[in-house]
Amino acid sequence: RQEFLSSQVQDLNSSKGQLQQLINRLNVKSRDKFRETFDEIRINFQEIFRKLFGGGKADIMLEDAEDILEAGVEIIARPPGKETRSISLLSGGEKSMTALALLFAVFKTKPSPFCFLDEVDAALDEANNERFNMLLQEFQKDSNFVIITHSKRTMSIAGMLFGVTMQ
Repeated sequence: RQEFLSSQVQDLNSSKGQLQQLINRLNVKSRDKFRETFDEIRINFQEIFRKLFGGGKADIMLEDAEDILEAGVEIIARPPGKETRSISLLSGGEKSMTALALLFAVFKTKPSPFCFLDEVDAALDEANNERFNMLLQEFQKDSNFVIITHSKRTMSIAGMLFGVTMQ
């Protein structure tokens, strides 16, 4: 019985070691893939931010952390003619545009055949709404968008329009 139980313990310890090696290999690959994808999203974010704002600068950075997979993401945005600010200090429309730039940067990095957007243009003024619509039209070549909106400008670029009313 002692030999049997000893072999079982040895088998469990061996399995534990193999699992730990597998986890370590997966973590290394995950870190590499995350870094590669993050860098690509970062470049796309900077480009799309400038396109949406007609200039300015933006960046995303990983906050200091021992493990890249546990790090937070810091978003820095500087619309044209303004100082560099934390995203929390931007106006509602600027926050929306910055969030849209990040969303489309991720979308450009890992495209999808369709995307649902619900009232993403609600906080945008006319000029920003126009830039958002231009960006949508650019992405419509590769993806289908279902957009819920009250904006007449956004509705005007739709290929198909469905109206929903309530009593």
